[in-house]
Amino acid sequence: MDDTTMKLGLLLESAHAHQTLAEGALEKLRSQVGELAGIARDEIRATMLEELNALGQDSRQAAETLRRLRHVADLRVALWTLAMAALACAVPLGTAWWVLPSRGEVAALTARRDALEAAATRLRAEGAQMELRHCGATQRLCVRVDRKAGVFGEAADFLIVKGY
Repeated sequence: MDDTTMKLGLLLESAHAHQTLAEGALEKLRSQVGELAGIARDEIRATMLEELNALGQDSRQAAETLRRLRHVADLRVALWTLAMAALACAVPLGTAWWVLPSRGEVAALTARRDALEAAATRLRAEGAQMELRHCGATQRLCVRVDRKAGVFGEAADFLIVKGY
């Protein structure tokens, strides 16, 4: 064997050894990449679970806050409703107190009515049959008279009311 052939054999043997080493390194690299992918999936899964738990907690807190806000809003609506109902009751009561007569005024008006009724009863008992109206453009009070009964008074300015 000659020197060149020997060198070529050594070179081929060296290349074959390097190729075997490279294949082993590639196999280890593939294995490590597979492990890294599994580790990455596990880390991503763990991170997602953490974030989803945090999101769930935040959602529960938001829901509780919304429940409290609804409760406060319901109370506010109830208070406004009560205030409007109180105002709706107070206005007619205040108006009635302001406009309607007091007990003393009612008693005075009742006494006056009773006195007028008594006077009207007395007049009816005495035969009061006069007919009163409002006459003329100014609607003045007038009475029907009996012209056949004659005139009386110094100036003849009195007449007998019809029915007496």
